[in-house]
Amino acid sequence: MGSASRRMAARPGVLAVIAVLVVTVSLLWPWKSGAAPASPVTGNATHFDALGAPYGGCGLPQDVLDSPDFVALNVYNTPGDYSFYPRPIPPSQAAKIGLWDNGRNCGRFVQVTIGDYCTGVNDGAPGQPFCRNGSWVTDGYAGAQLTMVVADSCGDSNAWCRDDPGHLDLSTASLNRFLKNGVPVGDMNPAHWNNRHVSWSYVPAPSYTGDLKLGFLQGAQRYWTAIAVSHLPNGVHGVEFLGADGSWQQAQPDSDLGQAFIIGPTAAAGTAYAIRVRDASDTLVNDGRVYRFTLPDQCLSGCAAAYTGIGYTTGAGTPTTTPTTPTSPTTPTTPTTSTTPAGASCAVTSGVTSSWNGGHQLEFTVKNTGSAALSGWTTAFSFAGTQQVTNSWNAVPTQTGQQVRAANATYNGTLAAGATTTWGAVVTGTSQPLAGLVCTAR
Repeated sequence: MGSASRRMAARPGVLAVIAVLVVTVSLLWPWKSGAAPASPVTGNATHFDALGAPYGGCGLPQDVLDSPDFVALNVYNTPGDYSFYPRPIPPSQAAKIGLWDNGRNCGRFVQVTIGDYCTGVNDGAPGQPFCRNGSWVTDGYAGAQLTMVVADSCGDSNAWCRDDPGHLDLSTASLNRFLKNGVPVGDMNPAHWNNRHVSWSYVPAPSYTGDLKLGFLQGAQRYWTAIAVSHLPNGVHGVEFLGADGSWQQAQPDSDLGQAFIIGPTAAAGTAYAIRVRDASDTLVNDGRVYRFTLPDQCLSGCAAAYTGIGYTTGAGTPTTTPTTPTSPTTPTTPTTSTTPAGASCAVTSGVTSSWNGGHQLEFTVKNTGSAALSGWTTAFSFAGTQQVTNSWNAVPTQTGQQVRAANATYNGTLAAGATTTWGAVVTGTSQPLAGLVCTAR
C-alpha cells in the first residue's frame, strides 16, 4: 500500500505577515485549559493571511470552509514558556492545552467584537508586555462585530500565542468586513488597526440550513480512511462509525486536525461507510442521523486531491448499539494458547509498511509451521503504548487496552503445511515494537 502522509497546517509566516496587533489581558483566566471559557472572552487580536497548504489546522482547505471569515485559537496555554510540545498535547500535559483543545473547538463559530486600540508597540515579543510605551484608547471602530468560524491554530513561539489564553488570530481579509451599525467598517486595516483588544463568544452557526458536508482527505484509501466533517450547526466533538461487527465505534481524530477522523468500513476490507456525529455539546447531530457513503473510485489507491467531496444517503433514528470506546491501557500479558490438533502449529512475524504523522500501517505474515493443515489461526500481541487499531483487512481483530487478538477471515483460515497468508492493520500512534507476538493454530 502507498504511504498516507499527513501534513500539519503551516502557518504562513505569522511574524512577517502580522504587522499587527495585540493587547494586554489578565493571565488569570476563569476556566481550565482547553475547557469552554467564561463568556465573553477578552483577548488580544492578531491577523494572518491564509490557511496553510493543503489544510488549515482543522483539516480543511480554505476553499471549503463554511465561511470566508475565519480565526485561529491558541494551541498552548503556556504563559512565559515559548517551547514547543507534542501535538496533540497528551493528558499528562493537560495544563498546557489552550482553547484550541487539540482541535476539539474546530468548526465552531465565534462572534467577535472589536475593542480598544493600542497607541504603543505591540509586537508579540516574548516576555514583554503588550502595548509597550503606549496606552489603550477607544475609537470609532469599537463595537464592530463579525461572526467567524474556527479553522486554524496558533502555536507559534510569540507572546500573542502563548501569554494570552484568549487570543484570537483573525483572517486579514476579514478585518474590513466587521460591521458597525450594519455597515462594513471598510478601512480599519491597516491604518486604524495596529493592535486591538477583542471580546468573543461561541455562537451557533448563523442562519444554518442544509446538512453536513463530508469529504475524503488526501491519501485516504481503503486501508486508511480519513474523512473531514464540515458545515456543522455547532462544531464537531466526535465521529462514530459502524464497524464490521455491527457496533458503533469511536473514530480516532487524525492527529489534532479537529474536523478530520479515521473511520472503518461496514464490512471487512470494504469501501462502504456509515457514521454519526456528535457536536460541541457531545449531542448526536440531527437526533443520531446516520450518514452512509462509499469511497470514490479515484480514491481506491489514495485520494490525490487535498479534499474530495462526496455525496451520502441518510437514515433517521439512533441505533440501539453504543459506540465501542478504547479502554485504558493495561499491563501487557502473555496471550494464552489454546489446545491445537496434533501436528498443527503456526508462527507470525510483523513489519511496518508505511507511517505518517499520527499513525502507521502494519503487515503480519502467518505461516503454518506444522506438518498438518490448519483450519484456522489467531494472532495476538500487545502494543507498547496507547496505539489503537482503526482499520484492518484479512483478519478480524479485537482490542482491549494494549492487547490485540486477530482471528483469520473466513477465506484465509485454511493453510496447508508450509503455506503463508498475511493480514494488515492501520494503527494510530507512533510505531513501537510489539510485545508477545504469537500465533495459535486451530
